[in-house]
Amino acid sequence: MQMARLIFRRSTACAVAVAMLAVGLVAAAQLQPKAAHAATGSTPGTPGYWLVASDGGLYTFSAPNYGSKRGQPLNKPVVGIAATGDGLGYWMDASDGGVFTFGDAGYFGSMGGKHLNQPIVGMAADPATGGYWLVAADGGIFNFDAPYFGSTGSIHLNQPVVGMAATPDGGGYWLVAADGGIFNFGDAGFYGSTGSRHLNQPVVGMAADPAGGGAGGGYWLVAADGGIFNFGDAPYDGSTGSIRLNKPITGMAATADGGGYWLVATDGGIFNFGSAPFLGSTGSDPGPAPVVGIASTDNGYPFPPGSTGYDISKWQCNSFPPSAPVAIVEIAGGINGYQNPCYTQEAAWAGSSISSYIYMNPMPSPAPSESTSGPAGNCNGNVNCEAYNFGWYWAQHWVSTAHSLNVYPNLWWLDVEAPSSWPGGSQGQAENAQVITGAVQGLRSSGVIAGIYSTNYQWGLITGSTASFPGISLWVPGASNISTGTYSAQNFCDNSVPGSNGWEYSPFAGGKTVLVQYGYGSEYT
Repeated sequence: MQMARLIFRRSTACAVAVAMLAVGLVAAAQLQPKAAHAATGSTPGTPGYWLVASDGGLYTFSAPNYGSKRGQPLNKPVVGIAATGDGLGYWMDASDGGVFTFGDAGYFGSMGGKHLNQPIVGMAADPATGGYWLVAADGGIFNFDAPYFGSTGSIHLNQPVVGMAATPDGGGYWLVAADGGIFNFGDAGFYGSTGSRHLNQPVVGMAADPAGGGAGGGYWLVAADGGIFNFGDAPYDGSTGSIRLNKPITGMAATADGGGYWLVATDGGIFNFGSAPFLGSTGSDPGPAPVVGIASTDNGYPFPPGSTGYDISKWQCNSFPPSAPVAIVEIAGGINGYQNPCYTQEAAWAGSSISSYIYMNPMPSPAPSESTSGPAGNCNGNVNCEAYNFGWYWAQHWVSTAHSLNVYPNLWWLDVEAPSSWPGGSQGQAENAQVITGAVQGLRSSGVIAGIYSTNYQWGLITGSTASFPGISLWVPGASNISTGTYSAQNFCDNSVPGSNGWEYSPFAGGKTVLVQYGYGSEYT
């Protein structure tokens, strides 16, 4: 694979990143490539979520990492997180009203350093203005580039306020108290509460149902035991109210379509319901501080829809293309798994837009030592077990290598191509599928987004089409240009290439096409 010029454009079908050449890295390594690849992208990114801890630490799951406060001095602990409207940034708020911005989240002010009658307990983003509200335990509201609709700051409350949610149109908000009492302001409708009901555990948070649109048609409340109370049009998709939890629930977030929700516990354990996918958690490996909040995004990519850019490798060490929003950098390639000697410099060129790709190799023979024992267990000569462990190790190795160089891509592509270099036959395909499955899980266990670069044809030859990762991001090569003719990148993106090529470049592995390589170029040598 050579350098690619990429376009990421919004459409109803997919996102396309287009690149110039669909050859294996082994073959490409024999030539001095000169290329510009182009790419086209379409939908917002895949669902993802962020968890935030009280020390400002951030955990990302299929979501971009725009930074955190862990390791930096805080006057007071962080108490919550809220995502921007486009899902390409987030705010953290502390109990003293301090606000910290990341990604495209704007700073419009805070209560840090000011006297508060009660500590801040949460915040909500204003989808209309891009500003935000902070809410205190007495229901006092502090608005920043967001309208003030009222508060309970001067009202006696039976129980303290524990959270808030904004209406989908930003024309109002709800506050929720620990007894499930609801206070609605602006165009936020009152659909019910648990204020007069016996609760097994106190309410700890809420989420608005985005499917209602406008002023919203409902909301969910969540208790510390994971009990869910749904009101209005918000659907009930399940709860953990009858399940023994290792740690209490501390918050919830809804999917963009309102078809599901995630609950998060203080150890970072995730419980998903409805259409909300499980993308990982820290439940088995909690960090140094308790998790205090969760925010979701529907744009899990490091580049925005409609943007363009390039992919580059060791062949562009001395000839970088112009800076671009989409920037994909090879970290490892070739059958022997060489490290790109220019990775650090090319990562600096890519900046915050970086994603990286790993050229995938079959498991060596004899099996290396790291294959014999790992996530798949002690293999005792079981080849498929060894293959899984090898793939997991291979992916983790390159993520760790990038981190050791102070490079932190949140999106990683597994380059699966050159079928002749992989074992054949049904047993060989089963082994290959385990290598790739291990690599996907190795990436995900590192808290990054996993994607696959291949074609339906090559994927079938290499894996027998037995490996499936529902919803995984796909980067497909082979289009001739961006939008003209039968074999345009846009047609690839829309899955509308006819005939045999349409089959070859259709989605595979249970994934969806988000990047498409196209064309040849010679602008850069």
